[in-house]
Amino acid sequence: MSRRCFLIVNPTSGTFSQQKVDLIMAGLKGRGLEPTLMPTQSAADPVLFASRICTEESEPLIVVAGGDGTINGVLNGLVPGAATLGVIPLGTSNVLARELDISSIDEALDRLGRGESRPISVGEVERDGEKRRFVLMAGAGFDGAVVRDVRLSEKRAIGKGAYLLSALRNLRDWDASQLTVTGGGKSVTCHGVIVCNAAKYGGDFLLAPEADLFTPGFQVLCISGGRLAYLGLAMGLLNGTAVYSRNVTSFSAVQLELSGAKAVQLDGDYVCPTPLTIRTIPELVRLVV
Repeated sequence: MSRRCFLIVNPTSGTFSQQKVDLIMAGLKGRGLEPTLMPTQSAADPVLFASRICTEESEPLIVVAGGDGTINGVLNGLVPGAATLGVIPLGTSNVLARELDISSIDEALDRLGRGESRPISVGEVERDGEKRRFVLMAGAGFDGAVVRDVRLSEKRAIGKGAYLLSALRNLRDWDASQLTVTGGGKSVTCHGVIVCNAAKYGGDFLLAPEADLFTPGFQVLCISGGRLAYLGLAMGLLNGTAVYSRNVTSFSAVQLELSGAKAVQLDGDYVCPTPLTIRTIPELVRLVV
């Protein structure tokens, strides 16, 4: 008997086409699954869809065909411990798929057909009573400002290149203010911080080799210094030595307090400024691996 699954698709994702969706639907059926297609029409839909599915189904299989933003939306609608999540790369960026070494739609479909899954831990940010989850990373400071200041017109025109243009503007209009990161037995004053729940950043770049989706807790990278420190971090990402820069303080934590007034991004979307609290949520969902 075929297992029912729910396919949440973002029609505005960077590599979307109806032909690909048709192939995914056929591929799921061919691998013993019975998909219900759920296309999103707004940024709020992934949260609402996931919440409704978890209310109506006891142990649902939810498949997301989209980018990291759509995955993050689904993540924020899940009932803890109830669902299994599958990922099919179909967006401007899908770092979670890269974290799992999923290189193509066919490979993602094959893994869904096998059905092997493992529980993962995620992060949760809380500010003024409002909570928001993330699966990859939370960034406060320069990278938060870069995401916040991306122009939609540029993103539509040149995709990931819009982030480079935003980075150049933020390097030009440099914010020298600092924040304090407290947790894991440490208190570090720095210019920015990246709280990593997964090892990779922005694609195939290894930023946090000690971070692991399947283990509760974060690798915390506090960046000190000015523009040159971030340029050095970027070069370190390119050659695989980012964590070892003298401008980067690295430690592990399961909960953090961030002070200051810095822009914060979660999984590539701007959410709010600091101050806030970050904590880990063990085994929120099972992930098809």
